Amino acid sequence: MIPPLCLTPRGHANRRSHRLHRRLRAAAGTAAAAIVAVFFLLPLFWMVSSSFKPDYQVLESPPRWLPHPIIWSNYPEALTYVPFGRYALNTLFIAGMVIVGHLCSCTLVAYGFARFRAPGKKALFLVLLATMMLPYPVTMVPLYILFSRGLHWGNSFWPLIVPAFFGSPFYIFLLRQFFLTLPPELEDAARVDGANTLQTIWHVILPASSPALATVAIFSFQATWNDFLPPLIYLHDQAKYTISLGLSFFRSTYDVHWGYLMAASLVTMLPVVVVFFLAQRAFIQGIALTGLKEG
Repeated sequence: MIPPLCLTPRGHANRRSHRLHRRLRAAAGTAAAAIVAVFFLLPLFWMVSSSFKPDYQVLESPPRWLPHPIIWSNYPEALTYVPFGRYALNTLFIAGMVIVGHLCSCTLVAYGFARFRAPGKKALFLVLLATMMLPYPVTMVPLYILFSRGLHWGNSFWPLIVPAFFGSPFYIFLLRQFFLTLPPELEDAARVDGANTLQTIWHVILPASSPALATVAIFSFQATWNDFLPPLIYLHDQAKYTISLGLSFFRSTYDVHWGYLMAASLVTMLPVVVVFFLAQRAFIQGIALTGLKEG
């Protein structure tokens, strides 16, 4: 029979000291996280507070943290100052088409890089990754000449939508790394049942890759929703403006409507926050599982 473990007074003191140190470390980590969170939330608090202020209070020195009086009318007046609903529908349409384009094109290309064998595949993948280092201003002029003069797509949504159907290097990399974590036996079983490559992707790969696909969709939506420069270049009719262009109407050459701008910016930010929180679990899972296996 094994005798019960007996601790000396010194052993009890060591255990109490260890628990105390562990609790202190946890408290210090919580305090540090709270301080960092305050710094990150401070601009958001300032934007919310400024959205209820008259314009002269926004630039006061020392700053006024709480509005007095509270101007509730900033929100309805900001949303009617420009055709905000029309701009939101335009942006939602563009974002939806961009998400579809990225999911279709990037899934096929990423699956090819993850599963197919071909000479020079790794070199071609390195070239694909190298294109991520090209800043947008480098390709801005050639794309403008192609879309506006070559294809005559000026003042339309096509230049903002069509490039998504040709893939994105970052999303291809993300999906390719996720596909590498899937066991090939799933595809072998589908081929034994007579499925071709497209059927395998549709019935096997896509259902197993929902976290990565949700991550691509969230990133695409956020990037398109906040995009400013491409719509500014290609859209000339105000009826086709996006939300990011609509916010510029609150700034004129000589004056800025700060209360309206803050209120409209807060409303503009809400869809991105809602989409992120609705897909938060899939987003975190997709980020956590991506890149666990090297190709």
